[in-house]
Amino acid sequence: MYKIVKKKMLNDSVCEMLVEAPLVARKAKAGQFIILRADDESERIPLTIAGVDGDNVKIIFQIVGTSTMILSSLKKGEEIHDFVGPLGKPSDVKDVNEVCIVAGGVGSAIALFLAESLHRLNKKVTSIIGFRNKDLVILEDEFEACSDELIIMSDDGSYGRKGNVTLALDELLSKDKKFDKVITIGPLIMMKYVVETCKKYNMPCVVSMNPIMIDGTGMCGGCRLSLNVEGKKITKFACVDGPEFNGYEVDFDEAMTRNSIYKDFELRSREKTCNLLKLK
Repeated sequence: MYKIVKKKMLNDSVCEMLVEAPLVARKAKAGQFIILRADDESERIPLTIAGVDGDNVKIIFQIVGTSTMILSSLKKGEEIHDFVGPLGKPSDVKDVNEVCIVAGGVGSAIALFLAESLHRLNKKVTSIIGFRNKDLVILEDEFEACSDELIIMSDDGSYGRKGNVTLALDELLSKDKKFDKVITIGPLIMMKYVVETCKKYNMPCVVSMNPIMIDGTGMCGGCRLSLNVEGKKITKFACVDGPEFNGYEVDFDEAMTRNSIYKDFELRSREKTCNLLKLK
């Protein structure tokens, strides 16, 4: 059992937890994830590690379905039943001196651990984070502390600059701003257009495909990806082969289609769970 030592709501739908897990914390690196079960009857869910603090592992998640709703109902001092990791391959930053991190929504929570890790290695970090509106902005102070330049975008212009993250990225690259690579984390449609923007300038782009992970072990096949590698179509799995991939190679249209298959089922399950939690 893994004790929740801190719990904080970052906005109405995003929750941050610090979980006591010394063995995981000892080995965790940016880009990796854990698999947890909130209780002994919960399904397994993969969550990307958002940071490490001593013996504690930080997770930040959006309350979107049954599993995350149950997880968010736990209080400080209570325990998570299972917490396994670190899993997946860590971010490859060995040849990076200057990087641009582009993140959207709750994806910024995942990107933060990477930005902090690069900052500690004295790498130059430009961070572009985007949200739908001011009420959804999270982790601004934390990004400010580890970024050489921070650009905040909002779809409606209620905070930072108006527009999406690709607008800011395109402006930087159009002015001959050079990066060793662009790393993007967030909704699939956002990452697709970040890759398209990078292609215009022949800028290397890495995408984090954690949004499509389900089982986290490769057995369910839900996170399989079609990649176009040197003209050949190959299949990889986000959980065991990633979660990071060369963005130029990913078939985003296929990934988005597969990712939407269970939306109706998840909505019904969430409504049922919401009603049950209200009765407790």
